[in-house]
Amino acid sequence: MVEPLYAFGDFVLDPGRSLLQRNGKAVVVGHRGLALLQALLEARGKVLSKADLIERCWPNTVVEESNLTVQIAALRKVLGTAPDGREWIATIPRTGYRFAIASAGEGGMAVMPVRPTLAVLPFTNLEGSPDQGYFADGVVNDLITALSRFKSFAVVARHCSFGYNGSLPDVRLVAKELGVGYLLEGSVRRSGDRLRIATQLVDGGSGIHLWAQSFDGLVGDLFDFQDRITESVATLIEPHIQTAEIERSRLARSGSIATYDIYLRALAKISTECETDNAEAYALLMKGLEAEPDNALLLAHAAWALEHRHTMGWAPLGRDDVGDCAALARRGLEHAAGDAMVMAHCGVALLQTAKDYDWAVAVLQSAAEANPNNLMVLVRAGLAHLHCGSLDEALAHFHRANRLSPGDRGAHFSLCGIADVHLIRGEYAEAKSWAARALASNPNFDPTLWVLIAANAHLGRIEEAHSYLRALKRITPAVTIARIEAGQPAKDPTRMAALLEGLRKAGLEEG
Repeated sequence: MVEPLYAFGDFVLDPGRSLLQRNGKAVVVGHRGLALLQALLEARGKVLSKADLIERCWPNTVVEESNLTVQIAALRKVLGTAPDGREWIATIPRTGYRFAIASAGEGGMAVMPVRPTLAVLPFTNLEGSPDQGYFADGVVNDLITALSRFKSFAVVARHCSFGYNGSLPDVRLVAKELGVGYLLEGSVRRSGDRLRIATQLVDGGSGIHLWAQSFDGLVGDLFDFQDRITESVATLIEPHIQTAEIERSRLARSGSIATYDIYLRALAKISTECETDNAEAYALLMKGLEAEPDNALLLAHAAWALEHRHTMGWAPLGRDDVGDCAALARRGLEHAAGDAMVMAHCGVALLQTAKDYDWAVAVLQSAAEANPNNLMVLVRAGLAHLHCGSLDEALAHFHRANRLSPGDRGAHFSLCGIADVHLIRGEYAEAKSWAARALASNPNFDPTLWVLIAANAHLGRIEEAHSYLRALKRITPAVTIARIEAGQPAKDPTRMAALLEGLRKAGLEEG
């Protein structure tokens, strides 16, 4: 099973590495102190008896109760006091100890794993054919491999999850035994020469299904069918886990100062494509970076927030947003450790703000190779080609992202990218059609309105262009052609020509 990381106050406990950190720096604690702390954290505020704690720290050994008292005292000295002034470890007279963190419902802080964990369970063979069983196991193996490329959640090893092969236990019990928050389960059924795979993503705590989808294929095309399932499921799992985690943080840990919750709250705000939310997201991320200055995820998303402001032509947040964005991106890449999402956000920041085109394209290509099933990475790889490479490659990336995630909350990125390619090629009716779909997915994404204004102006539909221009000014009152142009890559000026000329035809001020 995957050992979850636990965050409380300025501390993070990593049981798998026997490591306690405070603000990113290691804290010296003996192995018995770490075992004691882990036991108290796992109890989540419940009282543990002295006997239970002694057994945890000194298994199968007879020791005096005073040994436990000494360990508790040493641990209290290391931890200090909680932000509210209380001792982290409370003594319950004549009973034992508890970790003194109130549950979120009591208005206090909550101890939580730092990132979500997922187990892919063996798929159920509904027909009993050995061939189907091999196929199902192959699908699960491929899924575990593909999902392990995502750094935003951890995946338990195959030998752990396959211990449930052939059984149908309560998913909540399985989640508890494996120490995971989410389970991916499925089944295989054959009808003649056709196979159907059904998959479900389940919340391990409640047993509620978060997502489900079926896939049909021919027995003769097993390998192609297996690849299609792997690609589709791996692509769709991350957005659903991310959405569930954002909601969990919002409801249960809204006041948390833990880095992971700061990241989730900031991500939710950036995703609205709203200028004020973007500023709030950046402030949250900078708060998190005060505690963990080398956190690659926070660095990348802070760079994304500033890059987005610059790209959209929104009011700057500091004296030098462009310089700050580039610096954040470079620091993020220093600590990326192969995280495709970190590389993607930092690569786009280098592309859009620093105008470091060769490095940006290399970073974005590396991100796509590191995880070709991450939707955001696909879109950003398409963006690199849109501005600096092959329009055919850009279109291929955008269409693949759209095919794999129809209706996803981030679908406007790929739809708008497709529209932009058609606008560059002078295919204004096509550009208008795809941009309209992007607008339906997210009405607050400025570039979608840019394309709709320009495409309609080129088509002679000036009234429609003016209508979209009014909508743009409602969400970005200070928008000008100069601001839009300043936020876009300029390696090939012809890539922006149709857009800027269409905006001028519609009457947008130069700036």
